[in-house]
Amino acid sequence: MSTSAAGVFSGERAVEAPPFRPPRRLRPNARLAMDGLEFLSLLPGEAVPVAFLDPQYRGVLDKLAYGNEGVARGRRRSALRQMPEATIAEFVRDVDRVLAPSGHLFLWVDKFHLCEGFEAWLEGTALDVVDLVTWDKGRMGMGYRTRRTAEYCAVLQKEPRKAKGVWKAHDIPDVWREKAPRTGHPHGKPVELQGALMAAVSNEGDYVIDPAAGSFSVLRAARNRGRAFLGCDLEG
Repeated sequence: MSTSAAGVFSGERAVEAPPFRPPRRLRPNARLAMDGLEFLSLLPGEAVPVAFLDPQYRGVLDKLAYGNEGVARGRRRSALRQMPEATIAEFVRDVDRVLAPSGHLFLWVDKFHLCEGFEAWLEGTALDVVDLVTWDKGRMGMGYRTRRTAEYCAVLQKEPRKAKGVWKAHDIPDVWREKAPRTGHPHGKPVELQGALMAAVSNEGDYVIDPAAGSFSVLRAARNRGRAFLGCDLEG
């Protein structure tokens, strides 16, 4: 027995974002300089439909001991405040609290954490992995064997987990080629991909949050897609 496409897909969102007024300290569509966990603590529960998180992990560097901390990109990367695994898990728990029911967290991971597994980060949350997008950056990075050309965006959804009536775009490939942005930030992320993802699970005017914004690529994506941005980074 086959299921018709009309019964599986929906181009409209049946889930509306809850009414939301940002706390006074958090200016929308701005590059806020503050600690991400403090930022999340100021937000009410079940408030926003979309969050992005790009943790400053360094597991692969510690595991493989590449020894490239003193050159160009490695120097900039090592200057960033790194997040221990427990801190990343705390970020994920706080994002889970802030997400509205059926809301999405787009979590950036590298090959090391993808292979090692990141289930521990999700313990105690209502989040589950529902998809994965591979970002082909179009240039080679480090690697003792194969060289890294990709990063991975894990798609997590808060309960109740469903696609129909929530995810309204059906033309996003699971391998997305977009050149890595040249912003001077060592962890710049693809603006067009992030814009497509937020547009798939939100409507114009909805809030998108990023508590570890880095180069603020999510801010640029939100502006391009008519979404309201709330986010911060230690550097602002």
